[in-house]
Amino acid sequence: MKKGVVISGALLILFAIILGAFGAHALKEVLSESSLSSFETGVRYQMYSGITILILGLNYHKFRKKKFKIFYWFILLGSLLFSISIYSLVAADYYMLFSFRKLLGPITPLGGTLMIIGWIIFIFQFINSDQDPE
Repeated sequence: MKKGVVISGALLILFAIILGAFGAHALKEVLSESSLSSFETGVRYQMYSGITILILGLNYHKFRKKKFKIFYWFILLGSLLFSISIYSLVAADYYMLFSFRKLLGPITPLGGTLMIIGWIIFIFQFINSDQDPE
């Protein structure tokens, strides 16, 4: 087990639950359906990443340490960039900060790309591992 990784996964999950509840109750009345759907996408991907990181941290002993750090950071940073940029884009729409929206727009796909790279690294490490699942 890798304590810091498990904690980071648990924190992502915790804040996904808090933000999901906030979106479902407080934002439901003030956001458009499209903005609320975008917000929920950010929460969903944050939750997926949190669960993934939690599981990876609990199984840390099964991975090559250097490669683990690489895909962990790609998945964590990708998730944070992806989700936080979506939350910020929704806020920019609500407050009509269109210039801020132009700045944030490219961050969302960058976060998604980092998550994809993290998963590719994970898959190749698993394929090249000495462990054979039963």
